[in-house]
Amino acid sequence: MSDKKKLLEVDLYKPIQNHFIKEGFQVYGEVQDCDLTAVKEDLLVIVELKLNLNVELLIQATKRQRLTDLVYIAIPKPKYKLRTKKWRDLCHLVRRLELGLILVSFVGKRATIDIQIHPTPFDRRKSTGQTKYKRAALLKEVSGRSADYNVGGSNRTKIMTAYKENCIQIAVYLEQLGPQSPKALRTLGTGEKTLSILNKNYYKWFDKVKRGIYVISEKGKEELNEFPELVNYYLESLKKKED
Repeated sequence: MSDKKKLLEVDLYKPIQNHFIKEGFQVYGEVQDCDLTAVKEDLLVIVELKLNLNVELLIQATKRQRLTDLVYIAIPKPKYKLRTKKWRDLCHLVRRLELGLILVSFVGKRATIDIQIHPTPFDRRKSTGQTKYKRAALLKEVSGRSADYNVGGSNRTKIMTAYKENCIQIAVYLEQLGPQSPKALRTLGTGEKTLSILNKNYYKWFDKVKRGIYVISEKGKEELNEFPELVNYYLESLKKKED
């Protein structure tokens, strides 16, 4: 199809119709508001055509699942690469909704189709199993935070992570108690990463005064003022331990 001609939804119909006819289906357009309906013996396939993969199309397609399990959505092949995270996420959503996905490509006057996804039941247990490490990391991060110091959706602001909170805890204890060893700090509950945090010194909050002994740096003292809630939390926590 010429680039000068505006692509329409009806342009997607013919190549998909030809495909299902070759597969032995009888194909009909615009039946009971369905863009394309294909029938072969007991099989009923419905295809919804759109120029973009959007929420409207997904809603329309899921409504068609009331009629049959074999529902496809068809769109022109995107111009961006299909190996991007955006495309993988879209495909995951299509699979999650148990829909099929057909891409239609146009080169000159020739149109070809590529069935990217067939409509099949979504295996939630398998999907969860494939992301068990991400799940474990998420739960570990949550367990490492003392409270919620972030606002959901604020991805342009500085995020409080469990690692940073651990650094703040160590800095507070060093400021209050003076020079300490990693072992002494761990006894106070700073965790197994204490030595690594002090050695890496990512935020430059710590100074090593002699072998195995650390103090809070001037930079650390100054920047602790940015986290009054956490500082107070760990001051109270330290007070309880001393009592």
